[in-house]
Amino acid sequence: MEKLFQLSKRGTTVKTEITAGVTTFLTMAYILAVNPGMLGSIPGMGAEGVFTATALSACIATLVMAFAANLPVGLAPGMGLNAFFTYTVVFGLGYSWQMALTAVFLEGIVFILLSFLNVREAIINALPPSLKKAIAGGIGLFIALIGLSNAGIVSSETGTIIGFAELQGGALVAVIGLVITILLLARNVTGAILISILITTVIGIPFGVTAVPEGFSPVSLPAAPLFCQFDFTEVFTLKFFTVFFTFFFVDIFDTVGTLVGVTTEARIIDKDGNIPRVKQALLADAIGTVAGAALGTSTVTSFVESSSGVAAGGRTGLASVVTGLLFALALFFSPLFLLVPSAATAPALIMVGYFMIKNITGINFSDPVEGISAFICIIVMPFAYSIAEGIVWGLISYVLLKTVTGKAKSIHAVTWVLFVIFILRFFLK
Repeated sequence: MEKLFQLSKRGTTVKTEITAGVTTFLTMAYILAVNPGMLGSIPGMGAEGVFTATALSACIATLVMAFAANLPVGLAPGMGLNAFFTYTVVFGLGYSWQMALTAVFLEGIVFILLSFLNVREAIINALPPSLKKAIAGGIGLFIALIGLSNAGIVSSETGTIIGFAELQGGALVAVIGLVITILLLARNVTGAILISILITTVIGIPFGVTAVPEGFSPVSLPAAPLFCQFDFTEVFTLKFFTVFFTFFFVDIFDTVGTLVGVTTEARIIDKDGNIPRVKQALLADAIGTVAGAALGTSTVTSFVESSSGVAAGGRTGLASVVTGLLFALALFFSPLFLLVPSAATAPALIMVGYFMIKNITGINFSDPVEGISAFICIIVMPFAYSIAEGIVWGLISYVLLKTVTGKAKSIHAVTWVLFVIFILRFFLK
């Protein structure tokens, strides 16, 4: 165990890694309910098959991340990409779900090739250190907003763009859970986040937030996945390329942003800000996407919720092993884990925002080039509800500011390539 995961080198223990892995799973587990509900609304797919595909693809990708990259990062079908799959590609453009799965499958194949060629690794290494810290801070705000929104604490139905909703039901339970989480963290209780999730789940029962169905049984057999349901007939059309490119673009920068943010928070990057075994980490993401498409689900990507496991002390792939095995176990105990409401996981996400926003203290805000580009990166993520868009606008502003201040020669060549691609993206929409 020590030789495989280097626990001592990263200052962790088996107990801490197990706690972190369980915590990451619980904060990611909502995808096992949300994804089948979303993709399952497409005629012909079915929630049961999508659930199986979601759990299996998450398990496979997370275990690859654990053993190949030794990083505490969980993977599963990504939020946003599943919405694009359902509401834009299928319901909006009128493509079949089989064609959409084909686009996801081919995207994963291309990602595997790019990972072997070190293209994705070069992209991560080309990001300026200030933007890497900004990405971590921006993800912190983004994930805190997800927690507040999932719990119903904030809402757009308040008469303003966003505001505090009435504290009742799930929102009230989430606030109680948040208070418990803060108190446990202030007391330096080991596994504070996980303990808070469990306590809040129990508290939710009398509030009607944690629903225990009548005749509840924790065991169920998994349904068969939608195995290899592909349609290659429209692969060479312009519309297919547009769909493929969107999946490709969002996945690559969501993954890059998540890996940078999580590893920065875990303090396992090197002195130059580079992620250890990043090629293997990106390969795990690509393999997960191919496996997910073959099983019948949308793009698999690294989850920002992994930050909750890092906050619980996770530093190695052992935490990911635990997370991956729990996804496999969920196949047989789906009614049990579905008892954990979003109100119970929301406090963990909110506090992760606190842990990750601390990274911005390393940014030199007195330098307009670093400070302004970092600021743009940070605010775009939560306000645009997109990690990828935060990276895009942060990098564009960085290059422009470097250029107008006469420092264009110091810009990395790959950064220039990304800048051009990002600019062209606006004309290809």
